[in-house]
Amino acid sequence: MSGEIRNALRPALVALLGLTLVTGIAYPLAVTGAAQVLMPERANGSLIEEGGHVIGSQLIGQQFAQSRYFHPRPSAAGKDGYDAGASAGSNLSPGSKDLHDAIESRIADLRAQGLTGPVPPDLVTTSASGLDPDISPEAAFFQISRVAKARGLDPQLLHGLVERQIAGPLPGFVGERRVNVLELNRQVDRMSLSPPQ
Repeated sequence: MSGEIRNALRPALVALLGLTLVTGIAYPLAVTGAAQVLMPERANGSLIEEGGHVIGSQLIGQQFAQSRYFHPRPSAAGKDGYDAGASAGSNLSPGSKDLHDAIESRIADLRAQGLTGPVPPDLVTTSASGLDPDISPEAAFFQISRVAKARGLDPQLLHGLVERQIAGPLPGFVGERRVNVLELNRQVDRMSLSPPQ
């Protein structure tokens, strides 16, 4: 290798090594360290524990199929849905017959559960990730009659619980009002275990 080529390669290799150290090692370590110090719960996945066991995350939706629980949005993530390793939407176009048939089937399922009134769109359509942990307040209110009947609870008590679980836009103007399904179902479980007052 001639001296000219060696002299031309040396700065390129030094720059590559330097950028690799800065952007591939130092920067990720600094960001991870800062996140662990400033917001450790969120940096570790916003995990929810109960009885010493992790039962889920505030950030990742999971399936609730029993009538005693509020149901999340449908999921297209993975073969059976709600697969965090296969996050994806259905990618079906608005004019797709498959999408139309899926929505009609989901509406029929909700009607078979005894739910009446206008069906909130987020209960019959999947999110872009397939793992949305939240539903609209309207979707939660829509399900109250089913959950109340399955648990033998007063629908008004559940209505008040849903009201208290509504989170506003971030930080006051970004996004929509929403209800975290896992947190709501945890509160419903606690309500069912509490003696009547």
